[in-house]
Amino acid sequence: MSRSLRPSALTRALGAATLAALSLSLTACGGGPGTSDGGGKGDPAAVRAALDKPAEITFWTWVPNIDKTVALFEKKYPKIKVNLVNAGRSKDEYTKLTTVLKAGTGAPDVVQIEYFALPQFAMTKSLVDLAGYGSAGLKDKFADSAWSQVSLADGVYGIPQDTGPMAMFYRKDILDRFGAAPPSTWEEYGALARKIHDADPNVRITYVDPGDAGTSNSLIWQAGGKPYTVDGTAGATGVTVDLKNDAGAKAYTDTWGPLIEDKLVDSTASWNDEWWKSMASGRYATWLAGAWAPAVLEQNIPQSSGQWSVAPMPGGVSAENGGSSVAVTTQARNKEASVAFAQWLGTDPEAVRSLNSQVGLFPATKVLLDDPGFRGAGVPFFPGGKPNEVFADMSKAVRPGWQYLPFQVYANSVFKDSVGQALQPGGNLPGALAAWQDRVKAYGKEQGFTVK
Repeated sequence: MSRSLRPSALTRALGAATLAALSLSLTACGGGPGTSDGGGKGDPAAVRAALDKPAEITFWTWVPNIDKTVALFEKKYPKIKVNLVNAGRSKDEYTKLTTVLKAGTGAPDVVQIEYFALPQFAMTKSLVDLAGYGSAGLKDKFADSAWSQVSLADGVYGIPQDTGPMAMFYRKDILDRFGAAPPSTWEEYGALARKIHDADPNVRITYVDPGDAGTSNSLIWQAGGKPYTVDGTAGATGVTVDLKNDAGAKAYTDTWGPLIEDKLVDSTASWNDEWWKSMASGRYATWLAGAWAPAVLEQNIPQSSGQWSVAPMPGGVSAENGGSSVAVTTQARNKEASVAFAQWLGTDPEAVRSLNSQVGLFPATKVLLDDPGFRGAGVPFFPGGKPNEVFADMSKAVRPGWQYLPFQVYANSVFKDSVGQALQPGGNLPGALAAWQDRVKAYGKEQGFTVK
């Protein structure tokens, strides 16, 4: 993901027109012109050979500075020209992509797609199954949590680009003021929340955003939840949505319900000027976010450098909170060259180091995650600490088995209307999750899924 865009920005920014377009993609994208070769019947040898043949491919992405990494590819493989197109951040790109896929022409060869949105494009046969092009053999190069998000229905529909293992960022100055250590369990987290509030009503341990489905999904995931299950990617797809009885969803409500009811956390919109002022001033003692957070902290509140540190998530387990893949569309004019570029971008040591050091993305590949030099590297915004070590450990601690819905874009967009309303004192969080489930299931049935 980009330095300036947090994972759930898409879900809050989607308008009615965008949702309508994306909804149409569930039934309208597959089977049209230019949608052949989606079944993974490729030739790994042809992919390798394509690197030495003249080709021109187009890559849609919104990540700033990624041109530096692309330039490394073109230098190494000068016969391939990569046309880099900023198609708009997240929602804007997906809207354009849906339109050209439906039209059967105009799609890029290679495209950046966030993990939560990938199933929607994969199930409509809009993306090439990369398994037969040699990509299935890349599994061991990636963090398990990243690979699981691109492996759908026995196919591989993207190459991991970056990840966002969740960690607990905390203000050292605030915890020092209250004589507290970073909480290691959710029980300790709740006790610290009350201690902070009782000592200084102007400070909260953190906040909840009524429009942020992504973070709530991550917290349910981190608690061991598996509320969404999908059987199949293309054709007849069975979907189960269980936010009422899921153990992780219950743990989420048990933890956050009391914090909200007792006003120990703020209920506020985030990623606006007022929120950044609160973050800079010390309004919040902690921020639960993905490993991409250091870049956006440094970009938006550089004056707080040295005040922040990072610790494992309470409980010592984690979940992904963001991250993207690089996929090849079925309209790609040169699939072998496109796959070769996608594979290089995600696996070449020079490429992944560039994506981290020059672009600011947290790696999905073990070549960096397991590298002592990377793990122990200092980060100027966190002087004296080794944040990469915490992030890499949290990557390994991501709970396995999480799945997103093939219409997660829609599900997240209606989060605010149900769960968001309960993320404030007096709200019924379990009841709101049940209402969200009912609305999501009804939508899935309308789109032709078998929903349980």
